[in-house]
Amino acid sequence: MKTLRHISQAGLLVACTFWAAIAQAQEFKIGFVNTDRIFREASSAKLAQTKLEQEFSRREKELMDLGNTIKTASEKFEKEAPTLAESQRNARQKQLMDQDREFQRKRREFQEDLNTRKNEEQQIVIERANRAVKQVAEAEKYDVIFQEAVYINPKHDITDKVIKSLNVTGAK
Repeated sequence: MKTLRHISQAGLLVACTFWAAIAQAQEFKIGFVNTDRIFREASSAKLAQTKLEQEFSRREKELMDLGNTIKTASEKFEKEAPTLAESQRNARQKQLMDQDREFQRKRREFQEDLNTRKNEEQQIVIERANRAVKQVAEAEKYDVIFQEAVYINPKHDITDKVIKSLNVTGAK
C-alpha cells in the first residue's frame, strides 16, 4: 500500500513538473529579424549606400573612361596593325599592354577600397541594428531573437519593428 502511495505521489510530481514546463514554454517569446531587409530598407543602410556611391562615383567614372579609352585604342590598333611596320606594331602593342595592366591595377585598388569602406559602413549599420533589436526585445519582453533560420513563422518576424526603431533613432 505504501508503495502504491509513493508511486501515486511520484506520478503526481511528474505530472506537476510536466504542466509547469508547458506553462513556462507558453510564456517563452521568440522573435526573428531579417538582416537582409534591414540592409535594404532601414534609412541608415540607405544613407550608408548613398554615402558610398558619392564617395566612389568619381573614381568609378574615371575607371570607366580609362577602360573605354583603352578599348578604343585597342580597336584602332587592330585596324592599323596590318599597315604598321613591325617595330611600330610592337611598340604600340607594348603600350596597350602597359595601359591595360595599369587599368587592371587601378580597378583592383578601387574594388579593394570600395569593399573596405562597404564593410565599415555595414558594421555601423549592424551595430545600430543590434541596439534596435535589443531595445525592441527588452520593451516587448522577448526571450530570444534569431537572425538566421531555415524557416520562420511570419508571426515571429519583428523586422518591421526593428526597422522602425532604427529609423527613429537614426533620425535623431
